[in-house]
Amino acid sequence: MIIGAGPSGSLAAALLARKGHSVEMVERTHFPRFSIGESLLAQSLEFLGDAGLLEDIEAHGFQFKDGVVFERDGVTTPIYFPDKSAPGRSTTFQVMRSEFDDLLAKGAVRQGATASFGQEVIAFESRDDGAVVTVRDETGETRRIEARFVLDASGFGRTLSKLCDLETPSDFPTRRAVFGQVKDNITAPHFDRNKILVTIHPENPVIWYWLIPLANGISSIGVVGPQEDIEKAGANDHERLWNLIAAVPHKQDILKDAEVYRPAATIVGYACNVKSLHGPSFALLGNAAEFLDPVFSSGVTIAFKSATLAADLVDRQLKGETVDWEEAFSKELYVGIDTFRECVDAWYTGALQTIIFNRPKEMNDITRQLTSVLAGYAWDRSNIFVKSPKRTMRTVEQWCLA
Repeated sequence: MIIGAGPSGSLAAALLARKGHSVEMVERTHFPRFSIGESLLAQSLEFLGDAGLLEDIEAHGFQFKDGVVFERDGVTTPIYFPDKSAPGRSTTFQVMRSEFDDLLAKGAVRQGATASFGQEVIAFESRDDGAVVTVRDETGETRRIEARFVLDASGFGRTLSKLCDLETPSDFPTRRAVFGQVKDNITAPHFDRNKILVTIHPENPVIWYWLIPLANGISSIGVVGPQEDIEKAGANDHERLWNLIAAVPHKQDILKDAEVYRPAATIVGYACNVKSLHGPSFALLGNAAEFLDPVFSSGVTIAFKSATLAADLVDRQLKGETVDWEEAFSKELYVGIDTFRECVDAWYTGALQTIIFNRPKEMNDITRQLTSVLAGYAWDRSNIFVKSPKRTMRTVEQWCLA
């Protein structure tokens, strides 16, 4: 059984169904439904291909993406994913998540999984040989599901983290994101719709903005920063979003003709951590396990990686093999999480901003390896930013300042 039919849940369901297992996804909401996190990384498509879910995504008409543009005080620095050092996909998509998640869930069902919507997990019992999950539907009726293994892909709902008392405070400061979607009407000739635009506040570098072009002239826009800085920018989310955009003349100019498509909303204190990623007959996937920060669009990639690792281990365990979940799941997943975590830390301390805006224009081994991480290849142990994230970041920062 899988709790949640979002990206990690659908990917895990498809992989396990392809291996011949009986899989049910239980989802609290109804699809299609809005979700934040529209900008994918290139490695995401590798995972989708392995699960037989890529063809529908490629055929849907999502916005093509080949990198990111960083902007500070009117100076732009593009990162072009095909310049990466790692093998594998070098381009990806920027997606309307309501459509993307719906396609993945339907794809998992076509692979043989079942999906039950409008049903909420309210109780959970686990033991070494399986688990019992109590589910309540929208009429209030409950049912018990006996499963040989349960994967929690409930995202920010963090179902099993709460039911099993696994949550621990994040060591990240409390940050707030305020965001919305617009009919962007962008006419600026230099604007590249094939890349996410990440802009740094001109006076406060711990505040940053995203502009994610989507298909059909829609863009996702958002601002992230310390809770108190976002809070004081206006009386409500709409005011905060547009007042903060007005603080960046170039950003305001690009969006001068924008029309609200989806009203502003907010997420606060989104970073999370857990005591353990697994327990007797269960494991946590994606945002249900750990979420860092939206700055490098790593959320869906980490979710897909967790689903890929877990599906393989569940398959092996149910076939009678002895599986070391701590070594093969937790430690392996944290190779990439720790790489992204160092990127997030270095972004907010200014070290990564220094590297991005002072790196040499010509490509070399170091810049290609950084590009690989930003494209999602955070588990490539041949990459120096993966092998030793903190030391490498400090060394490269000093090199860029020399």
